[in-house]
Amino acid sequence: MNLLSFLIYLPLQIAFIPLTIVGGIWVAYKQLVVSSRQGLSHTAIEIINGRWTMHIFGLRDDPATAKLAGKLNNTSTFGLWLALFPLWVKYRISGKYFLYPKPPEQGKEGIVDLVPARTIYIDQMINRIAETAEQFVAMGAGYDTRSFDMLSGRGLQCFELDQQVVQAHKRQYLELAGVATEDVRFLTVDFSKENSFEKLIQSGFDPTSKSLFLWEGVTLYLSEEEVRNTLRDFRDQAPVGSVLIADIYANRFLAALTRSAGARKSLEATNEMLNFGLDFEAGAREMLQDFIESESLKLGETRFLGRDNENGPFAAVFEVSASS
Repeated sequence: MNLLSFLIYLPLQIAFIPLTIVGGIWVAYKQLVVSSRQGLSHTAIEIINGRWTMHIFGLRDDPATAKLAGKLNNTSTFGLWLALFPLWVKYRISGKYFLYPKPPEQGKEGIVDLVPARTIYIDQMINRIAETAEQFVAMGAGYDTRSFDMLSGRGLQCFELDQQVVQAHKRQYLELAGVATEDVRFLTVDFSKENSFEKLIQSGFDPTSKSLFLWEGVTLYLSEEEVRNTLRDFRDQAPVGSVLIADIYANRFLAALTRSAGARKSLEATNEMLNFGLDFEAGAREMLQDFIESESLKLGETRFLGRDNENGPFAAVFEVSASS
């Protein structure tokens, strides 16, 4: 079946080249131009596009994301279908993944595998930790749908924190998509001016119940001091036994993403300049552990993406808890 899938895929992909280009342009227009006009994150759309693709290809069951992506006005699932249809046909025939998306191979991930790998690794951590947690908090939630899908019905009180413009847009389209949100509490927070824990407690967060915090895809847009301040807030104010799942990126990864003037301009358009990373080339585990322990926190399970690369990993997904 694999040979048959190639024999069908190759001419189909060639025939689809014009449609693939059209689909890619349309998705890019929605993601960059429409998002910028509304003051929304276009990198957050990159994530939901990747998770929609994972769902369509059977790599991750995610119906809430599929519904939301289908309604959002700053992406286009039709454009994604035009770009990915030949690959999807090949997958359906052979049952095997090819090029993108594909299951992560620990240590051999490339930058193109970032969204699938990061999502799957974080899902695995969440599923393990959520078994003993009572509350879930998504900080800078963006278009994440875990609260409405994989964590639904597990007895967790879920909270989502984000900027007003992002959260209002997400809630509008969740409603249009028919995704149930009544069990999730939404908090608008200006992370640079407001204390997230104070806002949480005002909204019913129990400061004595073990909680799982998710801080995904955020650190690279902050200064080092802002990252450290968040880690300190978690250390000093999170309930005893709580765990924070986060990700940090290599300096070389940030440099690669901003190498071209076009990339820098698109990030500037939505005020998403890349700021904070670690020098993983100098010894990734030691560098990350020293950074976490410098804030009196304990590093737990860690996945280094692309660790087998000669220049070291380009990202780390990890969990931290209070050291005492």
